[in-house]
Amino acid sequence: MSISRRNARRSVRILGLASASAALVLGVSGQALACNISEFSAEAVCNGGKASIVVTDKDFSGQKATVTVFLENNGADEKKIGEQEVTGTREGAQITFDEDWKPGAVYRVSVNVPRFINNKDITPNLTAPATACEKEASPAPSDSASESAKPSPSETKPAEESASPSDSASESAAAPASDVPSNAPSAAIGDSNLAETGANSNTGLIAGVAGALVVVGGGAVYFGMRRRGAKTGS
Repeated sequence: MSISRRNARRSVRILGLASASAALVLGVSGQALACNISEFSAEAVCNGGKASIVVTDKDFSGQKATVTVFLENNGADEKKIGEQEVTGTREGAQITFDEDWKPGAVYRVSVNVPRFINNKDITPNLTAPATACEKEASPAPSDSASESAKPSPSETKPAEESASPSDSASESAAAPASDVPSNAPSAAIGDSNLAETGANSNTGLIAGVAGALVVVGGGAVYFGMRRRGAKTGS
């Protein structure tokens, strides 16, 4: 075998080893850069008067990470706020924890990525702002709403109408009282005529009948006396 062929084989071997080493170094360094805890950040924010904690993941390798948030008290976990999963992107993927944080409250944010990040904390711990979120003022009731609350004339009218049937009912209840016969003696016929005219309308008739009777009686007495005198003279 010639010297040139030996040199060629050695060159190929050296190039192969160099390529493999470079690929290994690039792969390891790429994984180390993509799954570093420094790619994660957290902040306490206010959104429309609502307090929350937002965690951002800029791990562009696409590894799924589990993020857990704890409320701290004197350097110890007081309570677990929540746990969520996030898949990072180069621009940054965000997850939100609903937490009505108090001014100056301290939170520990832990990140776990299998084979890369083993439950490491974002440092330093998250400290909430010194000013609480301002609650949004509730809108004042509009004029249309207040007007709709007022009763309309059509709504009040039935109440007024409902009162009138009761009045008519009271009148109808009082009316039949006049038809009930009374125990008091009724006025005499003559009294009623006197009350209407001021004198008895039959007085003239009675006087005429009485005068006729007197005349008839006087005639009867006269004829009777004549008959009686005639009988005694014979």
